[in-house]
This record gives sequence, C-alpha cells and structure tokens, in this order.
Amino acid sequence: MKKDPIKYLLIIGMVVTAALLVGQWSDFQDRRKAPVIKEETTLSAPMQELVATTEVAPSDDDIPTVEAAAPTVQSQTQQLISVETDTLSLKIDTQGGDIVYAALPLHYAVLNEPDNPFVLLNQTANHTYVAQSGLVGTHGTDKSGQRPIFATAATHYALSQGDDTLIVDLVYQQGSVGITKRFTFTRGSYVVDLRYLIDNRSDANWHANLYAQLKRDSQPVITDVGIGLNPYLGAALTTADEKYRKVDFEEMAETRGGVKVDVDGGWVALVQHYFISAWIPASDTRNSFNLRKANTNDMYFAGFTTPALTVAPGSQGEIAAQFYAGPKDVDTLEGLAPYLDLTVDYGWLWWIAKPLFAFLQWIYGFIGNWGWSIIVLTIIIKAIFFPLSAASYKSMAKMRKLGPLMQDLKERYGDDRQKMSAELMKMYKKEKVNPMGGCLPILIQMPVFIALYWVLMESVELRHTPFLGWIDDLSVKDPYFILPILMGATMFVQFRLNPTPPDPTQAKVMQMMPIVMTFMFMWFPAGLVLYWVANNAISIVQQYVITKQIENADTAK
Repeated sequence: MKKDPIKYLLIIGMVVTAALLVGQWSDFQDRRKAPVIKEETTLSAPMQELVATTEVAPSDDDIPTVEAAAPTVQSQTQQLISVETDTLSLKIDTQGGDIVYAALPLHYAVLNEPDNPFVLLNQTANHTYVAQSGLVGTHGTDKSGQRPIFATAATHYALSQGDDTLIVDLVYQQGSVGITKRFTFTRGSYVVDLRYLIDNRSDANWHANLYAQLKRDSQPVITDVGIGLNPYLGAALTTADEKYRKVDFEEMAETRGGVKVDVDGGWVALVQHYFISAWIPASDTRNSFNLRKANTNDMYFAGFTTPALTVAPGSQGEIAAQFYAGPKDVDTLEGLAPYLDLTVDYGWLWWIAKPLFAFLQWIYGFIGNWGWSIIVLTIIIKAIFFPLSAASYKSMAKMRKLGPLMQDLKERYGDDRQKMSAELMKMYKKEKVNPMGGCLPILIQMPVFIALYWVLMESVELRHTPFLGWIDDLSVKDPYFILPILMGATMFVQFRLNPTPPDPTQAKVMQMMPIVMTFMFMWFPAGLVLYWVANNAISIVQQYVITKQIENADTAK
C-alpha cells in the first residue's frame, strides 16, 4: 500500500500544535500569576533620599547630549508634589520636574474597585516607567549627573469644582534667567500641556533645547487576554517613511546608538495593550527622535529633542510639548497628532478595521451595550456577505450529496491513490461540482473577520464592560466558560453540516478542532468569544437553510 504523505504531515502538524499549546499555556499561566507588587512612588536617584542640592546623580544615560550645559546653582528640597484632576492622578518630582506616577481614576485596576485606579506610570524599587523632560544645550538646566530642583508654591494641586483648567508652575532661577516649567491640565482630558517659560534678564542671548522622553524598564505587563495573545509592549513613532513604526525593547538594545529619526512634528509613545503614554512636540518644528537602551542597566528611553530656542536679553520666550497618558481612544489620539491613532494597533488590516470600529461605535450609540453591538455588527456583516456565503454553502451541500459516491470510490480504489484521484475528478466533472467552490467565498470574507477580531482585541471600550448577567467584563475570560463551550458546540455543528473529508486522518483532525478551539478560547476575552459564537450561530442558520433548499429542490425533481 502506498504511503500518503499528506496524512503524515497532518499528524506532525497536530503534534506540533499540541506542543505549542502546552508552551503557550505555560507562558500564559506565568503571566497571569506574576506577582503584583503595590509600592509607593519614590523620588529619583538616589532612591528615597531627600537632598538639598542640584548635585543629584541620575544615570548618565538619562540626559540627551546636545551641547555642554551651563552650570546651575540653586538650593531647594527635592520632594514629590501631587496633582489631581477628574481624569489624572499624578506625582511630579521637583528634581527635574518629571512625572513619576500617573494613575487613571476613571479606569480601575480591578473591576468595581473605584478606589484602586489603574496605574500607568510609576517609579518604585522594582519598576520604572516615568515621563522625563528638561532643557539641554548651551544654557540647559539638565546635564549628566545634574538636574535642577524646582521650587513650587504647594505640594498638592487639585482641579476645583467648576474650573476647567489647572496650572501647576515649577520655578527655577538660573542666574539672571528665570525659568518656569508649567503644566496645564484640562477637565475631561488625558493631555498635559508642558511649557517652559523663559525670562531672560541677563545681558546675553540664552540658548537651550527642550527634550522629553519616556523612561521604562522591560518589565512585562501582567495581562489576562488569552493563550497565545500577547499584546504589543514597546515603543512606537511616526516617520517620513512609515506612518506607524514599532520599535520594541529588543530592537533598541540591538541597534548601535539607538534608533534615530528626524521628523517634522511627530510623536513618540510607549504602548501597552489598552493604554499608552506619548510625547508630542510642536508640529511646526523639525524634531530629533531617539529610541535607545541604557548602557549599564535594563532601562530604555524613547524621546525627542527640539531645535534650540534663543531668547534675547531682556525678553521672554517659550517652548512647549504635549504629554498624553491614558486609554487608546481612537478619536482622541487622532485629534492629537497625525497617525497617533495607529497605536490602536489593528495590524496590516487597519484600513478595514478602522471603518469597522467606527461602524461598531455608531451601533453602540443606538444600543448602548457593547456586547449586543458586537452581535448586531456581526449580523450586518454576515448579511452583506450572504451572496458569497450562499455560494460556499451550496458548494458544500453538493459535496455532501456526493458523500456516498465518494465512499464507494474509496472502497473500490482506496489502495490506489492515483486512480482514486482520477475517478474523483471524473465525478466532479460529471456532477458539475467544484471541490474548491466552498473555499474561495470564505477566503474572500476572511480579511473582514480577521480585522473585526483585532478591533475587539484592541478596543479599550470593552475593558470592564458588562454584557449579560454572568459576564461583567468583556475584556477578560468568561468566568464560567459558557461562551467558549457554546463556541465549541457551534463549531461542532458547523463541521457536521459540512461534507466529511474522504481521508480518515483529515476527518479526525476536523473532529478534534472544536475541542482544541474550545480549550484555547476558554481564556480569550469574552468579547472575542462572543463574536465567534455569533458568527458561528449565524453561519449555521444560513448553511442549514441553504442546504434544505437544495435538498427540497432535488426531492421535487
């Protein structure tokens, strides 16, 4: 008997798939069980030590090099000041004026725990993720081993009821030059306006460049998004050649001198699933971006430096940028800077996914429930593709009718694969059946459904969003695995409606698929599983109706 290579390839594929699932399961369990360490935000280096001089030594890698900075002299006390608005809870270190903590009161770390906001930025003994900014260059206040310590009028600022903006000023005196580092917060916004105000009372020109950067270690984010689903964690920026370029920690470490790009305007961000932080310089200047790894430790920098600002003697000047720390909201990011909305990463099918998400938002505007909106969107898409689906189901129904004839050929020519293939082709030609007719229509639809899959995967709108009674969060797994079991059951019914593959190995693979997929989907976000259940259920109804129509037509003949 001649050996069938396809059979053995399928068996090998099943073994490899099983091994990958075990590996992914192990990795997923490690990520889910990673310890969550709640720590207090600390001051910058040296850790937890108050100082009374600017001679505090941060890492030599922290400050970008432009030109030698002028020496600065000022005696202040380093401390953390807190800022509270309706959308942000920040801590700013008076040394350097860096944002060393950012929590989002409207987004909880844990469902139904409003007193436990989601923390995006933090600086602790075990984790560093901060937003730095300063002045470098000829008269810059920041240089390697030295950063200014600002004075401030208060240690706590809060957006008052009825006010739409909150201004926090940090002041520093550099000889005859007064420097104010101003943070402006707006009600309902995750955008912080950063502005350096320079009052040059000296008798010479004052020159400096603004730099701003995100500083982070490579510590992974604890996620609960399913086996094999690893949302991107790393930096991103826009360039003249690429609207959205991802630069992960590995690329930063491996690129000698870091990734350097000059862009008109531009932005740089650190991305982690539903949330991002981003620095956005002025759009009318050509800015130098640099993404790099520290020389001596596990620390990464993603930032930019602006052209030098010159302030004439006896005059004032300013230089500004925006900082965003919040959810990946498409509409907000789209309005902040060109292509910043692409950090809501739909992959290469973004051109399909963006209209799909806009349509989903529109449906939600009427329904007011994201779960039912997903179901309605799936129904509409299936209706649009019904002519293609009908052609596919008709082809499958005809193949199903040929099942007895195919079984007969298998019994007669089972040992002669070449003869059996020839007889099958004769049968297909006689019965006017295209064995690939059921595949092509499905392949045409696949990009749309893959794009919708990534829309649901990336949408922060699903986070902590309830659907039905037992599902209180569409962004995490179904707590009772009801949706995954329904998904597996609908997939099983679908396979039963399809013609049985003539090869027994293929048939066994098809029988195993619902079980394997059910196991995988048990830990997928409920919103994704809901989409697959709806898609499968609608497909079953369509396929059943079309198959019955064909069978009834044959009976009438």
